[in-house]
Amino acid sequence: MYFKSTFFEAYTIGDKRVTFGRTITETDFVVHAGHTGDFFPHHMDAEWCATQPFKQRIAHGTMIFSIGIGLTASEINPEAFSKGYDKLRFVKPVFIGDTIHSEITISEKSEAKKPEYGTVTEHVEIINQHGEVVVVCDHLLLVKKANS
Repeated sequence: MYFKSTFFEAYTIGDKRVTFGRTITETDFVVHAGHTGDFFPHHMDAEWCATQPFKQRIAHGTMIFSIGIGLTASEINPEAFSKGYDKLRFVKPVFIGDTIHSEITISEKSEAKKPEYGTVTEHVEIINQHGEVVVVCDHLLLVKKANS
């Protein structure tokens, strides 16, 4: 992880970065269930899941979102503030043993309410080891302008 000051003007639509991968483990399932209270059988009951269409436990979508976004934090921009996430979708299931990584593309730039800032949208795709998008969302950033 490192800090890199990037001002609004330096963001270019279409710029892309790719994170390292991370393999999802059973421990991830247990810890996330403990943190959230989501012990639904889809995530925790291997025997029940064997009778369901996917035949195995499915990762919590919120866990994959959290891990995938965490992977993007290898680069910290002290000139930007997260405004949140839009259009979050769980596209495909993730299973124990799958490896995910994130791909971040600058998709939009616009003026912000405060003239010393601009808004930048990062389109985030979390992708499994088969090259399939499993989670997608837009990350909204409020970014300081260089001459403010």
